Amino acid sequence: MITSFNPATGETLATFNAHDDAHIEQTLAQADRAQKKWAALSLSERLPFLLNVAKTLRRNKESLARIITLEMGKPLTEALGEVEKCAWNFEYYAESAPGYLDDLVIPSGATDSRVVYDPLGLILAVMPWNYPFWQVMRAAAPVLVSGNALVLKHASNVPQCALALEDVFKEAGLPSGLFSTLLVGAAKVPALIKDPRISAVTFTGSTPAGRQIASTAAEALKKQVLELGGSDPFIVLADADVQAAAAVAVKARFQNTGQSCIAAKRFIVEAAVADEFVDAFCAITRQLVVGDPMSANTTQGSMARLNLRDELHAQVQASVKEGARLLMGGNPIAGSGAFYEPTVFDHVLPAMTVAREETFGPAAAILRVSNAHEAIRIANDSPFGLGAAVWTQDIDLGYRLAHQIQAGAVFINGMVASDPRLPFGGTKASGYGRELGMLGMHEFTNIKTVWRGPART
Repeated sequence: MITSFNPATGETLATFNAHDDAHIEQTLAQADRAQKKWAALSLSERLPFLLNVAKTLRRNKESLARIITLEMGKPLTEALGEVEKCAWNFEYYAESAPGYLDDLVIPSGATDSRVVYDPLGLILAVMPWNYPFWQVMRAAAPVLVSGNALVLKHASNVPQCALALEDVFKEAGLPSGLFSTLLVGAAKVPALIKDPRISAVTFTGSTPAGRQIASTAAEALKKQVLELGGSDPFIVLADADVQAAAAVAVKARFQNTGQSCIAAKRFIVEAAVADEFVDAFCAITRQLVVGDPMSANTTQGSMARLNLRDELHAQVQASVKEGARLLMGGNPIAGSGAFYEPTVFDHVLPAMTVAREETFGPAAAILRVSNAHEAIRIANDSPFGLGAAVWTQDIDLGYRLAHQIQAGAVFINGMVASDPRLPFGGTKASGYGRELGMLGMHEFTNIKTVWRGPART
């Protein structure tokens, strides 16, 4: 049984029977047939379907956003933005796919030699709950337009989102089976990966789960793209615009109730401006409105599950015991929902829990450093390497530091965010492979060399 519940109220919304083996077999067989027919279409024949998906998302934006908010607790205003971003993503790939999938002619000793991008086949997407539409759709657009089909195993606490996504593709007129949702638990994933009809897997989620996915896929010799955990540093140097940095920092930490792999989690601030930054950061954080995520006035909703709130609270309590200075928050909010106070720590040391572990919720850790060199050292002193931000008015310095930071993306004077136009992914324990942009499209193609003779003499 798979249950959908409202984390803001504790109310059960719906229950679903998990799909059995017969349903799984039927789904995979249909998806395999649909992919072969889809791949036989020309790219120009596939592109209009992407635009139809974008139109369908926008036409149903209000109802889709409501499902997101009901199932995982983010403010409705953020859910609306998530649906809009999905629509933009499909429009972007409808426009950009022809250039990305064009043959790449490379001079060699052949009469003609080129690289072509053929579809791989059936792609399994194992996706998380925190951005229940965006995480799926940022993978789906390039996967589908390049001639593949996609089978979704979504997080078990967002089954209504998973089914709504399937409905979007049906309403948009995509061939039946090209995008399919399986309501199954995590125990079914290894068998799905090993199924000979599955060509590759894309996974977004925790680092421990990513290791299991990677191990299973490697045993089956199947391609994987893994976007895993993060503990992103947000570096503020002494010459930065501190007030601007603090305003962005609050959004970077508390957006989506802090439940984002690329949320800023460690704020590494030069001592000369640390007091100013802390004062500004806390003042802005106090303006956050925690409450009913359906209300337009709410800026921080509930966490997605009570057990996740308990895990965050354990990290907060451990950090207090370790000597981190708690400036605000630090407690669950009473009531039936999974709400947690916006929490800020100062004088955090790198070995403390809130700096060492990924904190997936509304808790910020401020670390003070003496100079840029120490800031980079501490930023890199983490098993994770997803995103990072550097704030400085010395742009040349910003670029030099960006090369030194071990991360998949570095934003100078801005907030780390995913963008359909730019490759997205991590390094170290944050995973490998890329989504989005041209590189994200090529991840799930067979990058094939085609050589034509006779050789030139």
